[in-house]
Amino acid sequence: MTDASVAPALNPDLPAIICVSTANADVLRTQLGRYAAEYTVRVEAGPEAAGRCAQALTDAGAPIALVIIDTDLAPADFKEALHGFRTRVPNARRLAVTAWGHYLEHAPLLRHKVAMGVFDTHLLLPRGTRDEEFHSVVVDLLNDWAATTAPAQVETVQIVAPAGDATARQLSEYLFRTGSPHGVHSPDSEVGRALLADYAGARDQWPLVSAMGRPLGPCPDVQAMAREIYGRPNPADLAALSDVLDAIVVGAGPAGLAASVYASSEGLSTVALEAEAIGGQAGTSSMIRNYLGFPHGISGMRLAFRARTQATRFGTRFFSGWSVTGVVPGRGDEPHEVVTEGGSLRARSVIVATGVAYRRLGVDALEALVGRGVNYGAAMGQAREMSGRDVVVVGGGNSAGQAAVHLSRFARSVTIVIRRPALSETMSAYLIAEIEANPRITVRGSTRVADGGAEEGELAWLALEDTASGQRERISAQGLFLLLGAEPHCEWLPAAVARDGRGFVLTGRDVPPEHWSVGLPPADLETSVPGIYAAGDARAGSMKRVASATGEGAAVVSLVHERIARLVPAAQAR
Repeated sequence: MTDASVAPALNPDLPAIICVSTANADVLRTQLGRYAAEYTVRVEAGPEAAGRCAQALTDAGAPIALVIIDTDLAPADFKEALHGFRTRVPNARRLAVTAWGHYLEHAPLLRHKVAMGVFDTHLLLPRGTRDEEFHSVVVDLLNDWAATTAPAQVETVQIVAPAGDATARQLSEYLFRTGSPHGVHSPDSEVGRALLADYAGARDQWPLVSAMGRPLGPCPDVQAMAREIYGRPNPADLAALSDVLDAIVVGAGPAGLAASVYASSEGLSTVALEAEAIGGQAGTSSMIRNYLGFPHGISGMRLAFRARTQATRFGTRFFSGWSVTGVVPGRGDEPHEVVTEGGSLRARSVIVATGVAYRRLGVDALEALVGRGVNYGAAMGQAREMSGRDVVVVGGGNSAGQAAVHLSRFARSVTIVIRRPALSETMSAYLIAEIEANPRITVRGSTRVADGGAEEGELAWLALEDTASGQRERISAQGLFLLLGAEPHCEWLPAAVARDGRGFVLTGRDVPPEHWSVGLPPADLETSVPGIYAAGDARAGSMKRVASATGEGAAVVSLVHERIARLVPAAQAR
């Protein structure tokens, strides 16, 4: 049992860290002491004491952010502690710690449990002071919990809208993807009334938004929100960009971000244009575990934030909320003109990195419920609303698997629906293993969503149809998350840029021979128009993985360099 003289009091205003350890309790209590100012830290001797502590915290209204279980517990106690916390507080992050002397003995078992998603990660117990490698992982886990589970402590953006407003939910999801702390408040709430007190505009234009302390005003869509946060360049900004740029990157998902980092780090004048959220679809991923260099995983939102910061440091200028409406190819060696809603820019090279969008389901009854329980994409910001509810995820790719795992931290049940018989053809093995080990997730193969309906304006049920027999089953569902494969949106490109039958941009030897120059195909990532390149998911034949998109974004910069090396001396000679 914990010594009552050293056990901190329960504070319902602070999230909690619970550690279960006997042999190493003093070490963990000392190491975790640095968090005591902002977390209630409890070190308990066994599963029974830890369970009582967790119940007391829950009764007091204090959330549990992190559970740390020492692998030196007796096997039965270890199993009981793990099962108890995974059941009682599924949205808490789980960390296993092992003393150095027992690492070789315990590591094989723990490695398997981490792969199954039983633990978020496994660390060695610190042996001295200031073990920052240990604490960096603890901080990442707490950061991930705070970003996905805890309410925002400070609201940079405040949204006022009636409960269930679909646009307000879309704005909230955008803000979640960009890592912007925010809150959604009903007009009759205390915060809502305070914000509306000084608002003289019409009260029927919901949602209303106050960003960075600015006055409340209407915000009709995500692009308006992007401009509200990041601003629209003024004439002086455009004048500063009137010279010919080296590279314009269209799209700021993994491929676009990588291209921006490598281009600007090489001294190329670079502008990145993004219609919505920096990070693209990857920004919605709750946890990417197979990305090189992040052994404990990283969320898509955090990866995008770091990449944007890195590119900005090297000199890339980002403009969010700008849709590109067209490209006018330059004649010969003349620069290309990129036409946007905010004006036109010229560049020697254009990198198309717009990624893909999810296909529509095509069920009218459910399309009418988008934003009211039906979501396209992972909709990470909506996960907390699924607490205690039944959820269906449609899709067999990695994004669908990551969404299902994250939703299982909140929902009562998660059903993955796919048309194929099994996930093995489309999903990474590590995710399949984690899904199979998760008691809250069920996979239904050879199945499609055929119909659905609402109660009180919100999704309430779905009809699932067996694709072989046509038999339908009606199930309860309050959340539907649709991740239905990829559709490129490259219709803004000129006809001179060749695309395949599905609209993906052709590059290299895939470009039809009639577009080749002097009998030679374009370079591997170059399109049928010299100086226009494609990288990432929008390119025909790409792997549709974050790492491959990043690799293509980096690789395309060498082609841009070659073009500029040829064009600039020629222009100077003229």
